[in-house]
Amino acid sequence: MNITDWPYNERPREKLLSEGAEVLSDSELLAILLRTGIKGKTVIDLARELIQKFDGIRGLLEANIQVLSAYPGLGKAKCAEIKVIVEIAKRYLAEGLKYGSTLTNSVETRNYLTFCLRNRTQEVFACLFLDNQCRVIRYEELFYGTVNEAKVYPREVVKRAVQLNASAIIFAHNHPSGDATPSQADQLITERLKLALAAIDVKVLDHLVIGEGAVSSFAERGWI
Repeated sequence: MNITDWPYNERPREKLLSEGAEVLSDSELLAILLRTGIKGKTVIDLARELIQKFDGIRGLLEANIQVLSAYPGLGKAKCAEIKVIVEIAKRYLAEGLKYGSTLTNSVETRNYLTFCLRNRTQEVFACLFLDNQCRVIRYEELFYGTVNEAKVYPREVVKRAVQLNASAIIFAHNHPSGDATPSQADQLITERLKLALAAIDVKVLDHLVIGEGAVSSFAERGWI
């Protein structure tokens, strides 16, 4: 049976329009994006199969183009649409942290930094520079390393804070291993950065360690 033969209120698109996107299952949402199935499978069947194959929506969205395009039923157009969703989500989160916006929502800040750093295969150290009213000046990735470590130089962070006339900073870096537990090295470099930035009256508000499905906050641990 084709989806067009289903009862009207059970079709994913019509269900979304009448009841809202939040009532749809993952496979129904994906089916709307894919639009059509393949021979022998409705678009719902294809969506369910993809979600199972890639261990969920997240696994599907994070798969690279080569892997996606090799799957039966996913042509270049469908693969492009899937990757577009990821970039739209990233830009949606970034809108809340655009230049001049005031940080009033720690969840929004954490979500954006997590989105930027979570799936990186090397360690990346980033800074969110803020003015004296906690308004965003700029997000920058300053240091890159191996899968285990990124060398962080306090002098360069201080230099950039001065150039941007920042009054406060939130640090964030990822652990490609997936474990968000801060290491002793993470604690030591944070203390060095705090001391260096205090000399120019720049306050460190937090340091987030991004893992796989988890985030550790130095501020919440009472370390800042």
